[in-house]
Amino acid sequence: MRKDISETTFRVRYAETDQMGIVHHASYVVWLEEGRSSWMRAHGRSYAQFEQEGFVLAVTDLQVRYHKAARYDQAVTVRCWVEKVRSRQLEFGYEIVDAETGERFVSAHTRHVCLNRQGRVVNIPETWQDFLRQPAG
Repeated sequence: MRKDISETTFRVRYAETDQMGIVHHASYVVWLEEGRSSWMRAHGRSYAQFEQEGFVLAVTDLQVRYHKAARYDQAVTVRCWVEKVRSRQLEFGYEIVDAETGERFVSAHTRHVCLNRQGRVVNIPETWQDFLRQPAG
């Protein structure tokens, strides 16, 4: 496995499923956000720190491929990694898998643009670009 991948494992909650106990498609998108936040923490910083410095990362592109449905109370693992860092953009890759078997539920990709507090597109600060480009220790 790549050293720069962060993994977050949890059980599917009832509120994330439909009447048949199958995970609602929108729940996976929320899990991607958890994957990004966990990636930051696993690498020594947090998204909250980024915001405290006056910046946000707005999602500009979301691609999700659904391979198989997850179900209520199943243990799932969200894998997340940085795919590309540019001066103003950041791209993450993801897999959501069965925590026990490794079978893939979802593969996904998000692209983000850096904004300042006024909502203007700005460069990602150099210190954050360096951080985002470093693989895990």
